[in-house]
Amino acid sequence: MKRERRARILATLGPASSSLESIRALAEAGADVFRLNFSHGSHADHAERLQLIRRVEQELERPIGVLMDLQGPKLRVGRFADGKVTLKAGTSFRLDLSPEDGNETRVSLPHPEIFAALERGTELLLDDGKLRLRVESFGPDFAETVVIVGGVLSDRKGVNVPGVVLPISPLTAKDRADLAFGLSLGVDWVALSFVQRPEDIRETRELVGDRAWIMAKLEKPAAIDQLEPIVALADGIMVARGDLGVELPPQQVPVLQRRIVRAARAAGRPVVVATQMLESMISAPVPTRAEASDVATAVYDGADAVMLSAESASGQYPVEAVSIMHRIICEVEKDPAYREGLEASHSPAAANTPDAICCALRRVADLLEPAATVTYTTSGFSCLRASRERPKAPILALTPHVGTARRLSLVWGVHPVPFEEVHDVAEMVEHAGAAAVRQAFANPGDVVVVIAGIPFGHSGSTNLLHVLRIPA
Repeated sequence: MKRERRARILATLGPASSSLESIRALAEAGADVFRLNFSHGSHADHAERLQLIRRVEQELERPIGVLMDLQGPKLRVGRFADGKVTLKAGTSFRLDLSPEDGNETRVSLPHPEIFAALERGTELLLDDGKLRLRVESFGPDFAETVVIVGGVLSDRKGVNVPGVVLPISPLTAKDRADLAFGLSLGVDWVALSFVQRPEDIRETRELVGDRAWIMAKLEKPAAIDQLEPIVALADGIMVARGDLGVELPPQQVPVLQRRIVRAARAAGRPVVVATQMLESMISAPVPTRAEASDVATAVYDGADAVMLSAESASGQYPVEAVSIMHRIICEVEKDPAYREGLEASHSPAAANTPDAICCALRRVADLLEPAATVTYTTSGFSCLRASRERPKAPILALTPHVGTARRLSLVWGVHPVPFEEVHDVAEMVEHAGAAAVRQAFANPGDVVVVIAGIPFGHSGSTNLLHVLRIPA
């Protein structure tokens, strides 16, 4: 299961892709990491899927990462007496805490935290932005609004409040129960929805500890205002273009996507571009040309991974979606302009030993053109710093911890391999060459560049670079 491409594929599992055969087919087609969406499905469903992923992992002898995606707070209006109403532009409409069924003049909004954050002139978006209201007056339990963009509004439609930091935790009671269950299963990544501020990452970190890596989903404009602090605290970043595209004008989303990818790359955090990448393949066997270009753009920008949602979870062509995404990535990475773009967007290394070693790794790889680079890593730190440099040669990550290997399966250019502990440099060099040959990255006589931290087993101690010619 050696991957020739550097960018990774994150595929969501669901009703269309929950059997052993379908999960195996997705992995063979190119899926590197699987997403369990806790907005849907029962705990039993997710436990069964994770068990099947681990069976496929054993069959293919390649670490496969599992990301659990928490639902986060869902802000919704209440119900209407007739199931739906039609709001006309220019009319008044009241939102309040009353549990009574709504009508053409009012509806329940059972979220007092929204009223606490309002200002006069605040705009509210309903039903994924299809309807727009402007706040004229408000109190702790109501808001009087005027309809700016009208339309049909039915029961339990979502509410977005762009430009406002809501005083709520990203973790609901459901999320906390789901998180505890997912961690007990042994998930590798936790995707945190509704991130607004750095404190949201800290709150989640207290619950997760070192049992998984945390991926911040950037889907709120408020998070963009604190992008760098959030990136610094998270282990990975997801450009969640769904809600981001609701709360912001669509022309701003591509610009923000590139900004987020660059911020994550500069900090050495894996970054995923998600939502509607191959949307038409939910019901069609091939994507549109615009969708193919969308995937290619994310890869050209240097994203670590691109994600499939409904395309692989509930679509009619899940394996085909993964396969075409794989082929798009391969085609981009063969383009000389891809490499030129990575070099042009490269961030300077920090003035510390690990960054200096990994910067030297990239320069040595440019000059010697080794068959592979090898990192010895316990926590994954060395490998993340090496991947940040985007070296030309593939990165073979040798780690004594299978959990670290699974987490690294999402990272650009990394081929993770669970490996035994090493105790000295001579043993490390010998094992590095043997592993590169065994994993089909190198042949006897090839050059391999090795980085590690001494003493072994200490996270963040990358301080050694060794150039090895594998004995013939």
